[in-house]
Amino acid sequence: MRAVIQRVTASSVKVNGEIIGEISKGYNVLLGVMQGDTKAQAELLARKIASLRVFEDEDEKMNLGILDVEGEILAISQFTLCADLKKGNRPSFFPSAPPDEARELYDYFCECLSSNGVKKVAKGEFGADMKVEIHNDGPVTIVMDTEIWDKK
Repeated sequence: MRAVIQRVTASSVKVNGEIIGEISKGYNVLLGVMQGDTKAQAELLARKIASLRVFEDEDEKMNLGILDVEGEILAISQFTLCADLKKGNRPSFFPSAPPDEARELYDYFCECLSSNGVKKVAKGEFGADMKVEIHNDGPVTIVMDTEIWDKK
Protein backbone atom coordinates (compact mmCIF):
# COMPACT_ATOMS: atom_id res chain seq x y z
CA MET A 1 0.00 0.00 0.00
CA ARG A 2 1.42 3.35 -0.99
CA ALA A 3 0.46 6.79 0.23
CA VAL A 4 1.47 10.32 -0.62
CA ILE A 5 0.73 12.57 2.35
CA GLN A 6 0.63 16.31 1.75
CA ARG A 7 0.28 18.81 4.57
CA VAL A 8 -2.41 21.26 3.46
CA THR A 9 -4.17 24.40 4.57
CA ALA A 10 -7.21 23.14 2.62
CA SER A 11 -8.10 20.48 0.06
CA SER A 12 -11.20 19.45 -1.86
CA VAL A 13 -12.29 16.94 -4.46
CA LYS A 14 -14.90 17.38 -7.18
CA VAL A 15 -16.74 14.84 -9.29
CA ASN A 16 -18.75 16.17 -12.25
CA GLY A 17 -18.08 19.73 -11.06
CA GLU A 18 -19.56 19.14 -7.58
CA ILE A 19 -17.49 19.13 -4.39
CA ILE A 20 -17.93 15.74 -2.72
CA GLY A 21 -15.25 16.08 -0.05
CA GLU A 22 -13.31 18.92 1.52
CA ILE A 23 -11.16 19.69 4.52
CA SER A 24 -9.38 22.60 6.10
CA LYS A 25 -5.97 22.21 7.81
CA GLY A 26 -4.66 18.67 7.67
CA TYR A 27 -3.50 16.11 5.14
CA ASN A 28 -4.43 15.26 1.60
CA VAL A 29 -3.68 11.54 1.31
CA LEU A 30 -3.41 9.87 -2.07
CA LEU A 31 -3.70 6.09 -1.54
CA GLY A 32 -2.63 3.32 -3.90
CA VAL A 33 -3.69 -0.23 -3.04
CA MET A 34 -1.41 -2.94 -4.43
CA GLN A 35 -2.10 -6.59 -5.21
CA GLY A 36 -1.69 -8.60 -2.03
CA ASP A 37 -2.24 -5.68 0.37
CA THR A 38 -4.04 -6.58 3.59
CA LYS A 39 -6.21 -5.05 6.30
CA ALA A 40 -3.20 -5.26 8.63
CA GLN A 41 -1.27 -3.00 6.23
CA ALA A 42 -4.20 -0.56 6.07
CA GLU A 43 -4.25 -0.45 9.88
CA LEU A 44 -0.49 0.11 10.06
CA LEU A 45 -0.51 2.84 7.43
CA ALA A 46 -3.44 4.64 9.07
CA ARG A 47 -1.69 4.48 12.44
CA LYS A 48 1.56 5.82 10.97
CA ILE A 49 -0.24 8.70 9.24
CA ALA A 50 -2.23 9.56 12.38
CA SER A 51 1.06 9.62 14.33
CA LEU A 52 3.12 11.53 11.74
CA ARG A 53 4.53 14.74 13.23
CA VAL A 54 4.93 17.36 10.50
CA PHE A 55 3.03 20.33 11.94
CA GLU A 56 5.08 23.09 13.53
CA ASP A 57 5.07 23.75 17.25
CA GLU A 58 5.61 27.13 18.91
CA ASP A 59 9.37 26.83 18.18
CA GLU A 60 8.66 26.28 14.46
CA LYS A 61 9.85 22.66 14.67
CA MET A 62 7.87 19.88 12.97
CA ASN A 63 6.85 18.32 16.25
CA LEU A 64 3.05 18.10 16.18
CA GLY A 65 0.79 15.48 14.68
CA ILE A 66 -2.60 15.79 13.07
CA LEU A 67 -4.37 14.98 16.33
CA ASP A 68 -2.43 17.75 18.14
CA VAL A 69 -3.64 20.38 15.65
CA GLU A 70 -7.15 18.90 15.31
CA GLY A 71 -6.48 18.45 11.61
CA GLU A 72 -8.59 16.69 9.00
CA ILE A 73 -7.80 14.23 6.22
CA LEU A 74 -9.03 14.05 2.64
CA ALA A 75 -8.28 10.52 1.39
CA ILE A 76 -8.28 9.94 -2.36
CA SER A 77 -7.91 6.51 -3.98
CA GLN A 78 -5.29 6.63 -6.71
CA PHE A 79 -4.37 3.42 -8.50
CA THR A 80 -1.72 5.25 -10.55
CA LEU A 81 0.52 5.23 -7.44
CA CYS A 82 0.90 1.50 -8.15
CA ALA A 83 2.45 2.09 -11.58
CA ASP A 84 5.29 -0.13 -12.72
CA LEU A 85 7.75 1.75 -14.94
CA LYS A 86 10.49 -0.89 -15.24
CA LYS A 87 9.94 -1.35 -18.98
CA GLY A 88 9.47 1.43 -21.49
CA ASN A 89 7.71 4.73 -20.96
CA ARG A 90 4.10 3.62 -20.64
CA PRO A 91 3.22 2.62 -17.07
CA SER A 92 1.77 -0.77 -16.28
CA PHE A 93 -0.89 -0.80 -13.61
CA PHE A 94 -0.75 -4.58 -13.15
CA PRO A 95 0.63 -4.18 -9.58
CA SER A 96 -2.57 -2.40 -8.45
CA ALA A 97 -5.19 -4.45 -6.64
CA PRO A 98 -8.36 -5.44 -8.48
CA PRO A 99 -11.06 -2.76 -8.06
CA ASP A 100 -13.27 -4.66 -5.58
CA GLU A 101 -10.33 -5.46 -3.30
CA ALA A 102 -8.90 -1.95 -3.62
CA ARG A 103 -12.24 -0.32 -2.78
CA GLU A 104 -12.64 -2.51 0.32
CA LEU A 105 -9.14 -1.68 1.59
CA TYR A 106 -9.52 2.03 0.76
CA ASP A 107 -12.76 2.18 2.77
CA TYR A 108 -11.16 0.21 5.61
CA PHE A 109 -8.11 2.51 5.60
CA CYS A 110 -10.43 5.53 5.98
CA GLU A 111 -12.23 3.82 8.88
CA CYS A 112 -8.84 3.14 10.49
CA LEU A 113 -7.89 6.83 10.24
CA SER A 114 -11.07 7.68 12.15
CA SER A 115 -10.48 4.96 14.74
CA ASN A 116 -7.00 6.43 15.28
CA GLY A 117 -8.62 9.69 16.37
CA VAL A 118 -8.71 11.79 13.21
CA LYS A 119 -11.75 14.03 13.75
CA LYS A 120 -12.80 14.28 10.09
CA VAL A 121 -11.95 11.94 7.23
CA ALA A 122 -13.40 13.11 3.92
CA LYS A 123 -13.24 10.88 0.85
CA GLY A 124 -13.19 11.01 -2.88
CA GLU A 125 -15.31 8.71 -5.03
CA PHE A 126 -13.57 5.44 -5.73
CA GLY A 127 -12.99 4.89 -9.44
CA ALA A 128 -14.37 8.29 -10.49
CA ASP A 129 -12.66 10.97 -12.56
CA MET A 130 -11.86 13.40 -9.76
CA LYS A 131 -10.50 16.91 -9.73
CA VAL A 132 -8.47 17.44 -6.58
CA GLU A 133 -7.56 20.87 -5.29
CA ILE A 134 -4.62 20.89 -2.90
CA HIS A 135 -3.35 23.92 -1.02
CA ASN A 136 0.00 22.44 -0.06
CA ASP A 137 1.42 23.90 3.15
CA GLY A 138 5.19 24.27 3.16
CA PRO A 139 5.20 22.35 0.89
CA VAL A 140 5.47 19.24 3.05
CA THR A 141 5.03 15.96 1.17
CA ILE A 142 5.80 12.51 2.61
CA VAL A 143 5.68 9.20 0.74
CA MET A 144 4.93 6.01 2.68
CA ASP A 145 4.97 2.45 1.40
CA THR A 146 3.98 -0.41 3.71
CA GLU A 147 6.62 -2.52 1.96
CA ILE A 148 9.27 -0.92 4.18
CA TRP A 149 7.61 -2.40 7.29
CA ASP A 150 6.93 -5.84 5.83
CA LYS A 151 9.05 -8.55 7.38
CA LYS A 152 10.02 -10.74 4.44
